[in-house]
Amino acid sequence: MVQVNIERDTLAAWAFTEAQTTLATTVERAGVGLHSGMTTHVTLRSAEPGQGRYFVRTDLPGQPVVLANLEAINPTMLSTELRQGEASVRTVEHLLAALAGLGIDNVRIEISGPEVPLLDGSALGWVDALRRAGRHSQPVPRTLARIDRPVSVHRGDAFVAAFPASSWRFTYGIDFEVAAIGNQWFSWSPDRNPFGPEGFANVVAPARTFGLAHQVEQLQANGLIRGGSLDNALVCSQAGWLNPPLRFDNEPARHKMLDLIGDLSLLGTLPVAHVVAYKASHSLHGELAKALASALIYGEGTL
Repeated sequence: MVQVNIERDTLAAWAFTEAQTTLATTVERAGVGLHSGMTTHVTLRSAEPGQGRYFVRTDLPGQPVVLANLEAINPTMLSTELRQGEASVRTVEHLLAALAGLGIDNVRIEISGPEVPLLDGSALGWVDALRRAGRHSQPVPRTLARIDRPVSVHRGDAFVAAFPASSWRFTYGIDFEVAAIGNQWFSWSPDRNPFGPEGFANVVAPARTFGLAHQVEQLQANGLIRGGSLDNALVCSQAGWLNPPLRFDNEPARHKMLDLIGDLSLLGTLPVAHVVAYKASHSLHGELAKALASALIYGEGTL
C-alpha cells in the first residue's frame, strides 16, 4: 500500500464538512497526456464559493472556460472529455477524482493544452500536490445530495447503480479475459480523514490506469494512448503484468473506482448513496450521473 503522510490538518476531512472549500495556495503540475502525447502545464487556483470546478484553456484565444459539469460531457473513448464551444479538455477524471476525494469544491484549473497530464497513471500526484497546498473553508454551506430510490443504467451485462444509503459507499467489479486481472471487486466507504489508513489518498488515489498488451497497437493506430508508457500505465498480457509490482492485488478494480468518482463529481457533489458498478465505462458512468441528476434530493449540512 502507498502511504501518504498527514502534514496539513487543513485537509483532515473528506466531504463531511459543512462549509464549501477551495485551495489555500496555488498548485502547479506538468506532464504528458495519455491520448494526445502532448505536454501540458496545469495551475490550480482558488475559486469563489459556488463556482465549482472549471477549466480555463490558457493556450487558446480569449482563454475559454470549460465547466466541469454534466452538460459539458463530450462522447469519447477511454477517457472523459469536457467541451464548451470549440474548447475541450480531455482525461479530466483523475484530477477531478482527487479534488472530490479531498473535498475541494471550488477550483479554477488553468491548462495549457487539450489534455490533463496523466502523471504516473493514478491520482496520487494530484493528491500529494493538493495536500501540500492545503484547503481553505469558505463561508457558504456545502450542498449534500441524496436519493430516495434506486437509480441504474446498463449496457449488456455492464451496469452502474446507485442505492439510497445513510453515507457514501462505492463498490466496483471488473472481469477481464486475461488471468492476471480476471474477476476483481473492491468496496470502499470514505474515511473522514482522507489521509487515514482507509482514506481516499491511501486506498483509491494510488491505483494506476491499466491496459491490455494485445490492444496497444490498434489503439495507437486509432490515435489513442499516444502518451502511454510502462511508466504511466500498468500493461497486462496473457503471460502476466509487463511492469510489476502492483500497488494492490486488485489495483485495476480500484482504478476503475477512481474513474467513477471523477466522473460522478461532474454532478457538482458526490451523491450520498451506495454506488455499485460492474464492467462499466466512462460513458456508462456519465449515463448514471445524468440519470441521478433528476433524482437527487438536495440539502445543506454534513453527515
